[in-house]
Amino acid sequence: MTKQAMRIMTTLSVILFLQSGCTTLWTGPERGQATPVVKEELVKTTQSWDGKALPAYRQGQPEVTVLRITIPAGARLEAHHHPVINAGVLTRGQLTVVTTEGKTLYLKAGDPIVEVVNTGHYGINHGSVPAEIIVFYAGISGSPITVIEKR
Repeated sequence: MTKQAMRIMTTLSVILFLQSGCTTLWTGPERGQATPVVKEELVKTTQSWDGKALPAYRQGQPEVTVLRITIPAGARLEAHHHPVINAGVLTRGQLTVVTTEGKTLYLKAGDPIVEVVNTGHYGINHGSVPAEIIVFYAGISGSPITVIEKR
């Protein structure tokens, strides 16, 4: 297994561990030394950031994809849409997301996003440093998670 795969598996394991309601991990050399884990809910919703209800999950073999996307300073992404539910956290920089309907969302490092589904949009990094976002996609095996909009 690659180092990157190990990091992803470790991160997902911690997330699953915390989901069970546990708040302490044994991290010290002796079992009695615990370091508390801070659990902060960034977002919990049934709607995407533009206020629309998230669609029902599609039928098929579930496939989870986790991407780290780095957007250079000054870059504009192509217009696209996601046919699957996805959410992420901007870990560095800033990002402006604009829908084809004209709705705009401004993100700064640390902000979560529950992305729009089946709605055209694009991102722009107006900042002076690269923007980095970690995105989790709840897709179906064999189906795309992103579709570039036709011009």
